Amino acid sequence: MAIKKQKASLLEKLKQYKKRPFSLFLFLFTWLAALITAAAVLVIICYILIKGIPSIKPELFALKYTSENVSMMPAIINTVIITSFSLLIAVPIGVFSAVYLVEYAKRGNRLVKIIRTTTETLAGIPSIVYGLFGFLIFVVALGFDYSVLSGVLTLAIMILPTMVRTTEEALLSVPDSFREGSFGLGAGRLRTVFRVILPSAVPGILSGVILSCGRIVGETAALIYTSGTVAGIPSSPFDSGRTLSVHMYALINEGIYTEQAYATAVILLLAVLIINVFSGLIARKFSPKTEKR
Repeated sequence: MAIKKQKASLLEKLKQYKKRPFSLFLFLFTWLAALITAAAVLVIICYILIKGIPSIKPELFALKYTSENVSMMPAIINTVIITSFSLLIAVPIGVFSAVYLVEYAKRGNRLVKIIRTTTETLAGIPSIVYGLFGFLIFVVALGFDYSVLSGVLTLAIMILPTMVRTTEEALLSVPDSFREGSFGLGAGRLRTVFRVILPSAVPGILSGVILSCGRIVGETAALIYTSGTVAGIPSSPFDSGRTLSVHMYALINEGIYTEQAYATAVILLLAVLIINVFSGLIARKFSPKTEKR
């Protein structure tokens, strides 16, 4: 029976495509584009794994970097530090800004339109521009020099538009019936936001966090101009330090540590994969709660 139903549905689709041949063209074009994209990503990943896995050696994970071991461990620690503090600054500001735009600001307000247009514009600015901005403001004007603090503040500003837009879209996707039900039970606006709306929007907010993490971990240009390229673990926020992406760029640029650069790329891929899996697990924990409501 199931096979007959599938055949019938296919025949119906073929009849529709005969009536509208342009729809068939768009359907095939979409699938072709998807396959090309997936194939390109797969080729890049396989190439990095083939070149990088044989180059992974124990000395690459030494705590101190030298020209002999070319250790990436300081870069891994710096990546964790810079990513954590950048998110610690940008996520609360982005989430609460989106809460104001969606829940508190009047709909159709000109200020809200200006803020949305500005955030969309800032989200598309190249990272090199943010790097120059951070260099002029934090490194030169404020006198932080090339430091982890300068890199963290620059990256926080860079991912803030993404956090605002993704959180805003997540809040807008929450049905108005949730708000009306909460208000009907006597809850105030603040309690409704924190107990009903934000928990329901957590999966969407986490998608913004994942995008921000990926951008921070893979960022190079903005950090070269702000946090510097010192291959060591900083002892204070005012010390310079480089992340995995900057470490990989520096090794490739020197031209004598190509194998170690590919090994760093493998670790970078694993880091992004772990972030995505971990964030997905957190989103699944919150999703059943929103469904039960």
